[in-house]
Amino acid sequence: MADIDEHGRPEPPLDGDGWETLTGFLDFQRATFAWRSIGLSAAQLARPSPPSAVTLGGLLKHLAYVEDNWFDRWLHDQPRREPWASVDWAATPDWEWKSAGDDDPEALEDLWEQAVARARVAAQTAYATGGLAQPTRRRWPDGRAPSLRWVLTHMIEEYARHNGHADLIREAIDGQVGE
Repeated sequence: MADIDEHGRPEPPLDGDGWETLTGFLDFQRATFAWRSIGLSAAQLARPSPPSAVTLGGLLKHLAYVEDNWFDRWLHDQPRREPWASVDWAATPDWEWKSAGDDDPEALEDLWEQAVARARVAAQTAYATGGLAQPTRRRWPDGRAPSLRWVLTHMIEEYARHNGHADLIREAIDGQVGE
C-alpha cells in the first residue's frame, strides 16, 4: 500500500521494481492533476490563463483522450471509442481542447476518471502478457512500435508538462498553488 501525502496523492515506491516505479510515478502525476482540476465550477474549468488559451476543462478532456489513445488505441489496437470516434480530426485537430468549454464539469471529470481506469487495466493486461518490453500493437509508419515502458514514461512526461499548466491556471483562478 502506497503512502498518501497531504493532498491525497500516492507516493511512488522508493524501492519498487520497474513496473511499480513507473506506474507509481504515473499515478502520482495523475493524482496531482486531479488535485488541481477536480471539483471546480464550469466557469473555473473554462478560464484560461492568458496569453494561453489552455483551460483546466480542456486539460481534463485532452488527458482523457491521451489516456484512451495510448492505452486502448496504441497498446491494444482498439478502435477509438466515443466521444473520440465521431470526431473529424482532420477538420478539428484540437477538438478536445475547444469542445471542453461546452461540457458539464461532472461529465469532464467522469470522462477523465473512466479513461484513467481503463488505462490502468490496459497497462496491467499488457504487462501481464509481455512485461515492460511489450510492444504496442499499433506501429509507427516505419514499422517500429514503442514498448509499454515507453508509453508509461511518455504518459509521466505528458502529465508532468500539463501539471505545470494546471498549477498556473489554478493559481490564477483561486490563488491555490502547488508544491
